Amino acid sequence: MSDILGGGDPSPSEGSRNSGFDANRIAEVKSWLESQFSAVGKDVPEFEYTPRSIAHLHNIATISQAKTQAASIVANDFRQKATEYRAQAARIREILEHVGLAQESLPSNVVSSAQVLASVANLLNIRDTELSSFLVAMSDLSLRKTAVEEKRSKVQQESKVLLDYTRKAISRLTYLKRTLAQLEDDVAPCETEMESRKTNLAIMDSKERQYVQQYSNYKAILNRVGYTPEISHGVLVEMAEHRKDLEKKTKPIVDTLRSYQDLPPDKALAALAIEDKKRQYAAAEKHLEDVLQSALASSE
Repeated sequence: MSDILGGGDPSPSEGSRNSGFDANRIAEVKSWLESQFSAVGKDVPEFEYTPRSIAHLHNIATISQAKTQAASIVANDFRQKATEYRAQAARIREILEHVGLAQESLPSNVVSSAQVLASVANLLNIRDTELSSFLVAMSDLSLRKTAVEEKRSKVQQESKVLLDYTRKAISRLTYLKRTLAQLEDDVAPCETEMESRKTNLAIMDSKERQYVQQYSNYKAILNRVGYTPEISHGVLVEMAEHRKDLEKKTKPIVDTLRSYQDLPPDKALAALAIEDKKRQYAAAEKHLEDVLQSALASSE
């Protein structure tokens, strides 16, 4: 009991049953192989009978035997139906001969029409040549035709949609190819420009370091000479503008003072200066009159 529960080796009775079962399967496989190879006139090839191969071949043999049995049943059924059809055909032929409608006595066009009718019946897969059977078959054929036309219309619509998608895809692909070609053409000029900008950037970087160094030097010099923000350029410009504004504001006063500077400092001297100016004015008027009179006399 402990060996069975512990999953030990099978008992001798179980081993004998398994070996008997394997022997039965091997016998069935050998019998099936011999029947199959003998049917084609060949000997069974030698191979190793392993549990796996036996199981696989036994499965194939079982399926083959089942299909063979089913095919045999179908064949027997067909043979029986063929026998019944022959008997029925003989009976119908006998009836037709009794009524004077034997095939040999019928016109050729009637025989051909009957053959066409039979062919159409076989084509429509109907059991007899009754008008109702033909109508039902034609109706079914019309329904199938309608279904096929609907499917065809649907397929055409789908094909049209797919064709539109294909055309759009081709157009997009053409555009992408053209864009790619243009980009490939622009690669060389862009690389040249990029190299030029890279060179300019290196130069500007060098200049920047140079200007920073110069700025540091100038700043040190200004600190050394005592430069202060009060004397910067901006402050000097503001002072110059303020000076100009002051000059504009003081110019009238300066002009007035200059006119006062021409006057004598004493009142008496000022009176004498005025009298002198009056005499000069009178002399100028007299001289002008003399010039005018002499001009008139010479004209007369």
